[in-house]
Amino acid sequence: MEPDFFPSSDMWWGTLGTVRPFSNYQPDKDVKEIQEALGKKDVVTLVRILTNRSNAQRQDIAKRFQEQTKQDLSAALKKVLSGDIEDLLLQLMMLPDQLEAHRLKGAMAGLGTDEETLLEILCTRSGKKLKEVSAVYRQVYKKELEKELKAETSGDFAKLVVALLNKEVSAGVVQRDVQALTASLSGKKAEAGPWINILTSRDSDHLDKVLMELELETGQMVDQMVEKRFSGDFRLGLRVLVQCIQNPEVYLAQRLVPMKTSLVQGIMVSHSEEDLLSIRAAFRRLSGSSLYSALQNHFKGEHLQALQAICRSED
Repeated sequence: MEPDFFPSSDMWWGTLGTVRPFSNYQPDKDVKEIQEALGKKDVVTLVRILTNRSNAQRQDIAKRFQEQTKQDLSAALKKVLSGDIEDLLLQLMMLPDQLEAHRLKGAMAGLGTDEETLLEILCTRSGKKLKEVSAVYRQVYKKELEKELKAETSGDFAKLVVALLNKEVSAGVVQRDVQALTASLSGKKAEAGPWINILTSRDSDHLDKVLMELELETGQMVDQMVEKRFSGDFRLGLRVLVQCIQNPEVYLAQRLVPMKTSLVQGIMVSHSEEDLLSIRAAFRRLSGSSLYSALQNHFKGEHLQALQAICRSED
């Protein structure tokens, strides 16, 4: 299945996303084709349309579908799809904030918590974005995200997770922050407080300088310090946070390397209109293979076609 590439580059200038607004967008034609495809259980057509429209276009299609058929499009998709392709296309139909709320809820569902998915979202999203995700979480699940996170975590890790959720950028002095982090490591037991306070309240440029200066002063890499001086979930949290400050695309690419279905879908859909091109480039550097080819080696059928349409092309 060839993706419906559009000819004009004007629409996607300046974006690092792979999914862009479809230039020859005809929503009523899309609705008609989707209706026919649902009737025939024609998954190829559903994949072709939904993976080649921007999120805003998909929301418009869903609205028109509802007006014309009196049916919810996501509910209609659920009736004819199953398994991974169902999950993927339903994620594509979610608004971006709704998708992040959905992924956070999934990370806390059932026995055990998927700490790294919680951290991935909390560390790679801005404070403003996380406020919007919290509002959607409350609206959809009728629960407070902060309370749910506190119930799933404990100790310094819980403090870190809550600080990440509520992060707001405040001004800091690089040398003062470096001194505070150095002092926190000087005792027999490392102090978590300064790491939480500083790493969740400064902008990324400032933190880059702080971490570089800290490495120069101590003669150690920050990840080595974290590994030696902290333990458990808090150590994992700091490690992920440091990686996301230094190079979020590399961190996200590392998450994709094992090709775990839920992670591949969640990250690719979540970042498809923002920075998936950067993640693709980092994936190639890390693994020696393109993301497009790696998908081909791990998935098949319409599910593979959908993932490759989101990925867009070889590197």
